[in-house]
Amino acid sequence: MSIQKLRVDRGWSQEQLAEHTGLSVRTIQRIEGGKTASLESLKCLAAVFETSVSDLVQEKIMTESAAEQSPITAQQERDAIDYVQNLKGFHMNWIAFVVIVPCLYVFNIQVTPDDIWIMWVIVPWALAIGFHAILLFGMFHIFGAKWEQRQFQNRISQYERKSG
Repeated sequence: MSIQKLRVDRGWSQEQLAEHTGLSVRTIQRIEGGKTASLESLKCLAAVFETSVSDLVQEKIMTESAAEQSPITAQQERDAIDYVQNLKGFHMNWIAFVVIVPCLYVFNIQVTPDDIWIMWVIVPWALAIGFHAILLFGMFHIFGAKWEQRQFQNRISQYERKSG
């Protein structure tokens, strides 16, 4: 398994891996780019990935030909990391909802049983979670890749008109 694959599997950016290993971001980029890593760099990486240096070297040799066939672009990597972080945020949000709302309901019933104000919390929060799910899981493509591309092209053409 390549260093890049190990890193991406953990949902880490190159910066985060550099932080964990104590290596520079540039060193991580060079290693992932196919440059030979020093023994010290391999030791740091092996420690973070909880494997041995020999396993990292062996896996690098085995995956070099596979990497040539299907390289992951930097944009695909950023997209994957963004997706995973967004997915994590979504799950943290609905878990917080499931834990906090019952507590607030009990508090509402205990303090002001005649005024069910908890609905002012539940409805907007549930709608926000639903909207987040729709955007995250691609059920609603208003601000998808095509929209982003159109907006980007519009902005570039505005700059070209102003400068030209």
